[in-house]
Amino acid sequence: MKLYKLSILFILLSIVTVKAQNNESKQQVDASNPTNFYTQVNTLFEYTTRADGTNLYGFRGNVIYTFNPDNLVLAEVPILYNDATNKFGLSDIRLRYFTVVKRVMTKEKFSVIAPFVDVTLPTGSFENGLGTSSLVASVGAIYGFAISKKVLMFPGLSAVHVTKPGTDLIPDELKASSTGFGAQANMSIRFNDRWFLFVNPILTMLNTDGDWNEQWTGEFNLNHMIIPNKLKANIGYYPNLTTEIHTVRMGVTFFL
Repeated sequence: MKLYKLSILFILLSIVTVKAQNNESKQQVDASNPTNFYTQVNTLFEYTTRADGTNLYGFRGNVIYTFNPDNLVLAEVPILYNDATNKFGLSDIRLRYFTVVKRVMTKEKFSVIAPFVDVTLPTGSFENGLGTSSLVASVGAIYGFAISKKVLMFPGLSAVHVTKPGTDLIPDELKASSTGFGAQANMSIRFNDRWFLFVNPILTMLNTDGDWNEQWTGEFNLNHMIIPNKLKANIGYYPNLTTEIHTVRMGVTFFL
């Protein structure tokens, strides 16, 4: 509950601070490049279906706060309902720090290197079907380069660690931590000034007690700038092909 309150407070303070700093400023937003950092508020409604027949519905809100053009933090708070347990509440909170250490963006060349730290906290209830009861941390970097003026690539590598589940519902002898790596091949396809698409296949390899297990996931996110520099709508599909979990999200982004 303390983490939940702190996250909500962080989001509210970020919104107030950002509005105060940006009321008189104007910016040109090109969100088709994920290494262009903008302070923003994202509101998403989502639906998830699992192989066992369980469905989850809910809201996912996040605030991205940009300290400067090369540094940002993200706080994401999901509030979900599980129709198998009939429980509604906080799911696992995600925190992320992103920085650009190299940026070359000219007509002749596009090159970006951006390290990141990503942490998912076990704030959701495992017993209610709303969380994993494990902390997940990854540290890595992406490298951006251009295939053409409309197609950008952002492949990345990261080290990943998953802690032992904290729930009492899993016997101690079955609990184990995992360590491995993740690889992504994010592609941004820009159709015009208003429409762009992110396609991101992701492979995660985790070693648990000497056994390697692979997990294939992905992101497909279609975006439309409704009001240039101010408001964006998006619809996304996020499959986990290994565990047969499928998520659809729809929402809007407010650039501040």
